[in-house]
Amino acid sequence: MEEIEEGSSNNSIRRVGTGSSDRRWVDGSEVDSETPPFSEIRGRDYSFGNLRRRLMKKPKRADSLDVEAMEIAGSHGHNLKDLSLFGTLGIAFQTLGVVYGDMGTSPLYVFSDVFSKVPIRSEVDVLGALSLVIYTIAVIPLAKYVFVVLKANDNGEGGTFALYSLICRYAKVNKLPNQQPADEQISSFRLKLPTPELERALWIKEALETKGYLKTLLLLLVLMGTSMIIGDGILTPAMSVMSAMSGLQGEVKGFGTNALVMFSIVILVALFSIQGFGTGKVGFLFAPVLALWFFSLGAIGIYNLLKYDITVIRALNPFYIVLFFNKNSKQAWSALGGCVLCITGAEAMFADLGHFSVRSIQMAFTCVVFPCLLLAYMGQAAYLTKHPEASARIFYDSVPKSLFWPVFVIATLAAMIASQAMISATFSCVKQAMALGCFPRLKIIHTSKKRMGQIYIPVINWFLMIMCILVVSIFRSTTHIANAYGIAEVGVMMVSTVLVTLVMLLIWQTNIFLALCFPLIFGSVETIYLLAVLTKILEGGWVPLVFATFFLTVMYIWNYGSVLKYQSEVRERISMDFMRELGSTLGTIRIPGIGLLYNDLVQGIPSIFGQFLLTLPAIHSTIIFVCIKYVPVPVVPQEERFLFRRVCPKDYHMFRCIARYGYKDVRKEDSRVFEQLLIESLEKFLRYEALEDALESTMNDLDPDRDSVASDTYTDDLMAPLIHRAKRSEPEQELDSEVLPSSSVGTSMEEDPALEYELATLREATDSGLTYLLAHGDVRAKKNSIFVKKLVINYFYAFLRRNCRAGAANLTVPHMNILQAGMTYMV
Repeated sequence: MEEIEEGSSNNSIRRVGTGSSDRRWVDGSEVDSETPPFSEIRGRDYSFGNLRRRLMKKPKRADSLDVEAMEIAGSHGHNLKDLSLFGTLGIAFQTLGVVYGDMGTSPLYVFSDVFSKVPIRSEVDVLGALSLVIYTIAVIPLAKYVFVVLKANDNGEGGTFALYSLICRYAKVNKLPNQQPADEQISSFRLKLPTPELERALWIKEALETKGYLKTLLLLLVLMGTSMIIGDGILTPAMSVMSAMSGLQGEVKGFGTNALVMFSIVILVALFSIQGFGTGKVGFLFAPVLALWFFSLGAIGIYNLLKYDITVIRALNPFYIVLFFNKNSKQAWSALGGCVLCITGAEAMFADLGHFSVRSIQMAFTCVVFPCLLLAYMGQAAYLTKHPEASARIFYDSVPKSLFWPVFVIATLAAMIASQAMISATFSCVKQAMALGCFPRLKIIHTSKKRMGQIYIPVINWFLMIMCILVVSIFRSTTHIANAYGIAEVGVMMVSTVLVTLVMLLIWQTNIFLALCFPLIFGSVETIYLLAVLTKILEGGWVPLVFATFFLTVMYIWNYGSVLKYQSEVRERISMDFMRELGSTLGTIRIPGIGLLYNDLVQGIPSIFGQFLLTLPAIHSTIIFVCIKYVPVPVVPQEERFLFRRVCPKDYHMFRCIARYGYKDVRKEDSRVFEQLLIESLEKFLRYEALEDALESTMNDLDPDRDSVASDTYTDDLMAPLIHRAKRSEPEQELDSEVLPSSSVGTSMEEDPALEYELATLREATDSGLTYLLAHGDVRAKKNSIFVKKLVINYFYAFLRRNCRAGAANLTVPHMNILQAGMTYMV
């Protein structure tokens, strides 16, 4: 799709707080750090000196959103990064219950799946399979994720979309063209780039920005990885629960396949039914249960090693892998797909990084998870050397008889926790996709007041439950589900490898040799595993491919339609010349009141506003264009959330408010609080604007020969020094205060009749009430469009728009005082 260049605007922009002592932002949350009162700003010397120097030369004509946002030190830092050793140990303990549940339950089914492909005829089969498992865990989770991938985080956030947002911040590869220079001034947005290899990084950046097919390929890659994660959300609960319940087949008489399927379905229904209560209600149990589970794995492994055959530690020699393949050839290749199951959930180490810290995840894996898993697999291998016929249910057979029921209970709980973690990860992925415009709008319920990451999406929850029940009912065996499971896992890992390599080349600017070693080593290993699991497509491997294709199609169609809709809105926006021709009355009657017109444009006047002018007999005296915008950062600090600008000359009383959110931000807005604080913010904006006008007027009097800035340019360059607290030397500040006494500015502002008139008009409009003006835009393909485009836009995208969450509910506006206008965009 073609790029859109939006013309520069001369309108003024300000980012402001509220004027009250108990200050809150428009989303209802309190301001973390104090913004000085207006009277204090007026009396400070440092602002005026800097302003004087900037006014001595004519500012460059830039877009009105090219304003430097106020820096609030530490407001966006990841609060888990600077913990003490004991604090890190506490966080590492918590990771056991969230991050490692899936990988921790893999000993339930790995060897049973491997030896369903390769019968045990000699100890080479056992040692070779054990060596494969050991080095698979050592290479992928330990070497790749713990030591490399975890460092490629986005301000403490991990996952496929986190990598994509990191790349989007450095190169303009987002298909939705609503990026603004002001976004780059968000404190969590900035990137510190090293100087070496800069030329190569700039070349990659230019290629990504100028070649549309590269943007599309990158987007498809990210969407594919996300689709695979959602597929994991279907397969993980089915696999984990069935594996845990399968222990009853050899222990309880008459417990056959039908009973296994029925009991698994009952547990799955119960698991998905409690999602609405939130993981916080039962989260305190997760870490102790998983800690007990890992302790059980390690203890049982040591017991089996000492009792049966401790010499299986010979499998640490990778030469047994060669012997295993020489002996079994094609069967060994099929068994390799089963070895992939030992690293299921490895991606969770990166995806769940936002709730923990890099150090805590590294510590938990290297000190607890890795050694316990090795002991568990070695113990099972030792048992198999003496009882090769027990491979079908190796885990429960290797458990001492007296401990069977306690271990069974712990295994069932661990399986449910592993499923819970994957379900929660699926919710988070869908929310991030929605924030970046890649998923239809769905209802999101926040289940915790303390932790913003705990969410519940009803539609996704019930969809996952139905799919899990279908998978269990159709396959009826963990072996067949395992065939499907491996493809989804390897697919996500390969996507991460490609994206981390791009981060190395583009952002880290790593040495080209080291950067290429990463995909060559890990990409080669993952490609081998992918080829192995693809051989199982007819045996169940088609399931994740169907799920991934379905979600990939939905997400790409939604993104494609949204981009075309935005492009149409930009193309058809109302010109400033036309607004000037209408005059301040807008060609109609202006009645007291405030109209909040929600739209997606970050610049210009949306064409839907013209529909309101034609449809309504009168229009409000004050119009505010509200744009809810998501930027490619995890969280936007509250102090940097809002941008205000004036639209048209002052007598039009028209403004724009852009509310910026990160893809992990939570919007919990009360309409009455929103209205009150929006008006307070607008009043503060008007006062700042008047103050700057007074400062400019005073500077003109002090230095008549300097280049003045025309008052009708609305250049926002003048505003930044007023609120930007730059550190300067004491002599500078003294010079500033001598040149521009604050009292002269304060007097002129207090006597500004234009300001008093605007404030009085705003108060009168507020007393008359606020009305929400919502646009319902329909998108249709042009008659001369190709058939595929007509099919996608007129039917598929239209179906998604009709069945996604409506504008009033999605924007969290009250159902009273709403006016809606419809408009059809031809694309």
